[in-house]
Amino acid sequence: MEKLAKQYVDNFMTQLIARNPNEPEFHQAVREVAESLAPYIVSDPVLQKMKILERIAEPERVVIFRVPWLNDKGEIEINRGYRVQMNSAIGPYKGGIRFHPSVNLSILKFLAFEQTFKNSLTTLPMGGGKGGSDFNPKGKSDNEVMKFCQSFITELFRHIGQDTDVPAGDIGVGGREIGFMFGQYKRLRDEFTGTFTGKGLDWGGSPLRPEATGYGVCYFAQEMLATRGESFEGKTVAISGSGNVAQYAAEKATQLGAKVVTMSDSSGYIYDPDGIDAKKLEYVMTLKNVFRERIKEYAERYPSAQYFPGERPWGVKCDIAMPCATQNELNGENAKALVANGCICVAEGANMPSTPEAIAVFQSHKLLYSPGKASNAGGVATSGLEMSQNSWRLQWTREEVDQKLHSIMKNIHEVCVQYGTEPDGYVNYVKGANIGGFMKVANAMLAQGCV
Repeated sequence: MEKLAKQYVDNFMTQLIARNPNEPEFHQAVREVAESLAPYIVSDPVLQKMKILERIAEPERVVIFRVPWLNDKGEIEINRGYRVQMNSAIGPYKGGIRFHPSVNLSILKFLAFEQTFKNSLTTLPMGGGKGGSDFNPKGKSDNEVMKFCQSFITELFRHIGQDTDVPAGDIGVGGREIGFMFGQYKRLRDEFTGTFTGKGLDWGGSPLRPEATGYGVCYFAQEMLATRGESFEGKTVAISGSGNVAQYAAEKATQLGAKVVTMSDSSGYIYDPDGIDAKKLEYVMTLKNVFRERIKEYAERYPSAQYFPGERPWGVKCDIAMPCATQNELNGENAKALVANGCICVAEGANMPSTPEAIAVFQSHKLLYSPGKASNAGGVATSGLEMSQNSWRLQWTREEVDQKLHSIMKNIHEVCVQYGTEPDGYVNYVKGANIGGFMKVANAMLAQGCV
């Protein structure tokens, strides 16, 4: 069986790479899933005959378009826009929009592929998609961001809809950008529908949506820790990133009794051995969300902190690590440093932040390790709850949404344990998340025929 599984993966990846050259992030994401699923697939002739994984790895539709806009100097600028509609077997395409100079087709295909399994794990009726642009909102005025968002949606609006494709935010796309895009969509379609999630509370948004991904990571980690009789209480936590996910992961971890000692951005990281408490975190939120400044300002304000330019926080001694910044930010050497410093749990808040080498280190040392498609699913789960509220024209309370979010993360953990428990009792959360997410999508695709 092992030989057949390896042969299946080798053949599958050879064909995929030939069809999708120069897309390393996409290759990495697909390989990780294929290796987990191969033994399961080779033992099922129907899955092989119907080529389910081969079809999941091929987007149903990819839209690429020009985005021209006028800057504040009256000059024309041109960016490229994308929407990857990966799989709609269990519901309308659902996934964020990312504005960042690094955005390309490979990154968006990897994100859309991961999103398909993540959305399936939530048990909500959502397919997988992702979109974005190489536009960089940093350093742009509100007027320039608005002009870009309006031009972006002037093309994208014809490809999305509440029953077709429901975008949300991602890196570089927060409440401001969602507002501008939703406004232009409403203007062009002349209708007020739940086509976007992450909206403001006054116009169709859900309570707890900004907090959901960060809170969800902690709820998932809480379940992982409980399998070994542990909790957040008294633990030291290292977090990367300082955006939305990192901020609320830090908030919830602190509320659960942990001490958060690091945060970072693309310029470096800060280490505060006294802990980033509620008051200090409030300063970080103001720094990043209002003034859009760099994290190094934190070290200048709080003498207890040190700033390490150009570095990532994985050499800091901690019990729990939460990579919440971006893909491939934690490599094999970082993973070895975490293990050497006594880390017992790694819960991903970003999408694919750990390299394959890092994952191998975590698993070989039997750490509690969860891939982003499981532990950061709280964001899209709450987006799904926002879609439900929009459909019913109502709004749940913050407490109701938090309860539903907590329940969803607990259920995802149970699915991972069900499909990922190894003979020695170790829970392989990568395997569990991949098989658990695949099952629902595969069954729907089999039922719907060759489409």
